[in-house]
Amino acid sequence: MRPFPSLVADFYPRTASPTEDSTSKLRKILPAMPKANLRENIYTIPNILTASRLVAAPFIGYCILHDYHALTLGLFAYAGITDALDGWIARRWNLKTVVGTIIDPMADKTLMTVLTVALAVKGALPVWLAVIILGRDVALAISAIYYRWISLPPPKTFARYWDFSLPSAEVRPTQISKYNTALQLGLMGLTTLAPVIPAVDLSTALGVMQYVVATTTIWSGASYVYSKDAVKILTPPPVEEGRAEDEKKESR
Repeated sequence: MRPFPSLVADFYPRTASPTEDSTSKLRKILPAMPKANLRENIYTIPNILTASRLVAAPFIGYCILHDYHALTLGLFAYAGITDALDGWIARRWNLKTVVGTIIDPMADKTLMTVLTVALAVKGALPVWLAVIILGRDVALAISAIYYRWISLPPPKTFARYWDFSLPSAEVRPTQISKYNTALQLGLMGLTTLAPVIPAVDLSTALGVMQYVVATTTIWSGASYVYSKDAVKILTPPPVEEGRAEDEKKESR
């Protein structure tokens, strides 16, 4: 003989509660969703080369302030070579990372900031141009901090904010920004070269490049404001797929 509760269940079938119904929906969705890889390998050769540029930047500034012109030029050349090399390696061997899209422009901007300040202090770069370059970079840095915070996967903590293995927002340089970086580095390179070859008069070339760089710096700063593709917020695919499935079921 079956127990009494079983007989009752035969006559009065149990209906699913709202909680159980939601759970069954989730079970249907979850198996179809790929596992989200929220972390990535940041210890790649391109990222190491980029980090070495960050380390070299303060040494370049020190050499400029103490008139070590040849050493300044050598370190600047190293920074330029590694800047080209890390990008090529990342593309050639598919070693691109989200953190690379962040620290690569960060290394460029750190180097540019150090060069701008040091050369302006030594009188080799006009103060008005230094203000334009630094003002744009400060504005972009503030916006990058903001986008990193709002796009960080929960929980939002200070430790997780500085954990760059957690991708959240991808920065995509605009085309004019790439040209501007090349022109700025060209100007800084020519400025550091001038005292190494005092016999050659580079004043005219430097004057022209200074005005060109001022124009492209302002233009590139504006391009980040008006370009919708400059910053991409990264959302784990499973979350988006789950939301889409839920929305479809709710609309039925």
